[in-house]
Amino acid sequence: MNTICIHVNIIKPLRIHEYAKTHARAETSSLLWLAKAKYARWTNLADVRATFGSADQVPVASGKNVIVFNIGGNNYRLICAAHFNRGNLYILKFLTHAEYSKGTWKHEL
Repeated sequence: MNTICIHVNIIKPLRIHEYAKTHARAETSSLLWLAKAKYARWTNLADVRATFGSADQVPVASGKNVIVFNIGGNNYRLICAAHFNRGNLYILKFLTHAEYSKGTWKHEL
């Protein structure tokens, strides 16, 4: 049986470039994340973790789960919503480690 694999469709990838301008120390690692994610073939969280081992699934106030990626040597967090059934990855937030640790972002999603 053949399995159809599609590349991840990143919704609003330009947000990564915007975040990189705002957080210059994260520019290289953010763009590296984007390059890896752009060519990924993810159908579930295990696939994501095969590419980014530290990716975590976190529940938010809406009752859904988001995926949190460590960026820039654990100094930043990229928060995304994955719709594996459609192959879409939505860029939601980019936070410093300190902003992420406060946890207030969970109530906004």
